[in-house]
Amino acid sequence: MAGKNLYMRFTCSTGDAIGMNMVSKGVQNVLDFLQNDFPDMDAISISGNFCSDKKPSVVNWIEGRGKSLVCEAIIKEEAVRKVLKTTVPALVELNMLKNLTGSAVVGALGGFNAHASNIVSLPDL
Repeated sequence: MAGKNLYMRFTCSTGDAIGMNMVSKGVQNVLDFLQNDFPDMDAISISGNFCSDKKPSVVNWIEGRGKSLVCEAIIKEEAVRKVLKTTVPALVELNMLKNLTGSAVVGALGGFNAHASNIVSLPDL
């Protein structure tokens, strides 16, 4: 609730797709159904930005959005040296200064981390 406005967050199962078009159609049906029971209700928009689609937000951090993934990899020292052109101690120091301290200073939402998908595109890791 925000004043006289109600922001609803719907939870849906859409298989392997994010399915926003499917979800939007379903939400419209729910709003039409609610309009019958609450004729004084005004549905202003199908999205009140509470979904926080493609934007960092605390609600998505707490409640989740989409799929979650945890992965772990061991990168050999030789690959760090040849591909990333650094040393393991320097990479560890960078992680502490950038991903932990830097993220804390800026007030990062959703955890203190790097944009790890960028490293996936590096060949020969």
